[in-house]
Parts: sequence; structure tokens; C-alpha cells
Amino acid sequence: MTETTESAARDDDRQAIPAAPGRRPRRRIHRAWIVAVVTFVTIVGGAAFNSLPGLLIDPLHTEFGWSRGEIGLAVSIDMALYGLTAPFAAALMDRFGIRRVVVVALSVVAAGALASVWMTASWQLMIYWGLLVGLGTGSMALAFSATVTNRWFTARRGLVTGILTAAGASGQLVFLPLCAWIVEEHGWRPASVTVALAALIVVPFVWLLMRDHPADVGLAPYGGSYVEKPAPARGAAARTVRVLFDAARTGPFWLLAGTFAICGASTNGLIRTHFVPSAHDHGMPITAAASLLAVIGVFDIIGTIFSGWLTDRFDARRLLAVYYALRGISLLFLPMLMAPTVHPPMVFFIVFYGLDWVATVPPTLALCREQYGEDSAIVFGWVLASHQVGAALVAFLGGVARDVFGSYDMVWYASGALCATAALMSLVIRRRPETAVAAAVAAVR
Repeated sequence: MTETTESAARDDDRQAIPAAPGRRPRRRIHRAWIVAVVTFVTIVGGAAFNSLPGLLIDPLHTEFGWSRGEIGLAVSIDMALYGLTAPFAAALMDRFGIRRVVVVALSVVAAGALASVWMTASWQLMIYWGLLVGLGTGSMALAFSATVTNRWFTARRGLVTGILTAAGASGQLVFLPLCAWIVEEHGWRPASVTVALAALIVVPFVWLLMRDHPADVGLAPYGGSYVEKPAPARGAAARTVRVLFDAARTGPFWLLAGTFAICGASTNGLIRTHFVPSAHDHGMPITAAASLLAVIGVFDIIGTIFSGWLTDRFDARRLLAVYYALRGISLLFLPMLMAPTVHPPMVFFIVFYGLDWVATVPPTLALCREQYGEDSAIVFGWVLASHQVGAALVAFLGGVARDVFGSYDMVWYASGALCATAALMSLVIRRRPETAVAAAVAAVR
């Protein structure tokens, strides 16, 4: 045995000494999972703001005499800016880093929520909750989770996307019943202060534990190879617009944007904004209706994570078609289920709708990644913008419909028909040739 071989053998022996007989060496948790946890908690904190608008419609209408259309307009501004900010936020994260952008965003939404405590006119609601909260939450939208997933994970992307998407539902589960109780017992102002404090609590957590790129800590992405951290991308706004123009020349972009607009219309715009006041119209207490929305959050977590698992294994287009078709059918039955009390058919609807709530996100993001590669986070930001524009339109038009017709029935039926359209649109999205070949090879294996 040569001296070099003997030295190598001694080194191997020294490396094996720490592991006691019968024990496996301990594996350190990859830093990517810690970053994912920080992202999850951040999105949970941001979800506090998305939980409140539906609870404010009746209290603000009662206290200030503002019409539901006016209040719905402020909510629609919030939702539209939430979506339109997302692609620019993704580019800003490439320029200034994830941590800085998220800390500023949390501070902005906290300022908007606190300022609303002193408002006396509807235009102030549109500034504080529409403009400030919309810009801040848009910077922590799904484009944020897409950026984190793309940078820190090569393997398990579908699963991680599902988990991070479910964070919004987790926040809803935590804050909806709490805020509903606060609104009913103490008024809407303490509820607004509560969600502002939730955002501020998350700030030090993000600043201390979030990292922008695996290379910052000398690691490779989870399941991938080490890559150097790219230089800051200057001209964030110009890049965001350029990516939009490039994507807009392709058919899949418009199909993805159209289906996701319907997704937003039938979830954030419709159920999250108008379910509580609609149930209240039928005599159901606000706390009971808000608790049903929270139950949606419970099953949303299950459905979204399971959808992420399915997205890693099946054709994303077919998954979307199934999700939208089932959602549309359930909405057509909803007007018949409204009652003063919670009964089993309504519970079944809530469970069913919860499983489908944002199950559309993992396959939509997977299709963006498949079609647009390195620009997929920004493209998904624009697709998310369409989601929020759809939500904004229904948040506003739903309130107008209630003022005009005296009920929400027509809104439920129209949304069900839109979901059927989205199911058909999903099926006609063309896959890239190389992706189709890879899928065929994987199926044979």
C-alpha cells in the first residue's frame, strides 16, 4: 500500500469515527427548506390583509353609508394592484434582492392598514386599502414564491409551489375567524390594527433568516448543481415590460392569463369578497360565515399541496381543466345552499371548494416555467396580474349586482359559466415539443 493510499484510508477512518455503531450520520437540513419556511410565514402574515376586506363591507356600509359598489371599488383597486405589482416585484427582487423588497412591502401594508383607522371618506379607503395595501401585498404575491422556488429548488418544485401557495390559505385560517370576532365584538378598527401588527412582526423574521440566493451561503439549489449568483439585473421595469411583450407574442400566454383571470374572479373576487355578505343576506351571522371561509382555508392547504404533488407527475393542462370544471359545477349549486344556519350540503360545498381553491397555481406555474424558462417568474407575475384583474372586476361588479338586483344569485351563475370556459381553454394550451418528448420518455420509464 502506497503512502498516499494509506493517508486516504486514515482520512476515511477519521470521517467515519463520529458515527456511532448502529447509527446513521445526521443529515443537515438544506438551507433551501429554511428559506421556504421564512417565505411561508411571510405569506401567512400577508394573508391577514386579504382576509379583512370581505369582513369590512357591512361595517363600513353601516357606519359611513358608503354603497357596496364604493367599497367594492376600493377592494378592486387593492386586488388589481396586487396583481399588477407582482411582475415588477419579481424584477425588483432580481435587482435589489428578495429580502429588501419583502421588508419594504410589509412596512407599506402595515402603514396602509394603520392609516385606515382614521379615515372618514371613501376616497381614503381607496388610498389606504386600495393603493398602499395593494402595492405592498402585490410585492409578496405568488411571484415572490415563484422566485424563491426557482432560485432555491431544482427538485420538488411542484411540491414546494403547492406548500407556499397554501400559505395564503393558512393565513386565512388563522386570521379570518380572529378578525371576524374582533369586528363583531370590538369593531373594524381594532381588526385593521391587528393585521398591521401581524405584518410588522414578520419583518425581523425576514431580515434575519431570508437569503436572496443559494450562492450567498455557498450552496447549490436543493436537488441541483452549484451556480454563481448572477449580477443584479438593472433596468427592472424595462425588463418586466420587455418580458411581457415577448410573452404576449405567444398563444400560451393569453390562454394562461385568461384562465387565471377566471380563477381570480371565482375565488378572491367572488368568494373571498362576497361570500360573507351574501351569507349574511340570508340571515347567517358574520362569524359563522367567516368560519366557513376559514374552513375553505383548511382544505385549500390540503388541495394545493396535493395539486403540487400531482403537477410533478401529470399533464398540467389536464389538471387545470378538471379543476375549473369542478369549480364551475359547484358554483351553480351555491345559491340553493344559502341559509341562516350551517347545514351539511353547505359544509360539503365548503370542503369541495376549499380543495379546489388555488389548486390551479402549481400547474399554472409549471406551464409558465415550461414555456418561458428563466423569465417564468416574471411571466407568472403578469399571469397573476390577470388573476387579480379578474378578481378586481368581480369584486366591484359583484357589489354593483347586489345593489341593483338585491341578491348575488346572478353573480354565482355567471362565475360558474366562466369556469366552464376556463376548463376548455386549458385543454388547448400547446406544449413545447421538447417537453412533450420528455414527458413521453418519463411515461415509458
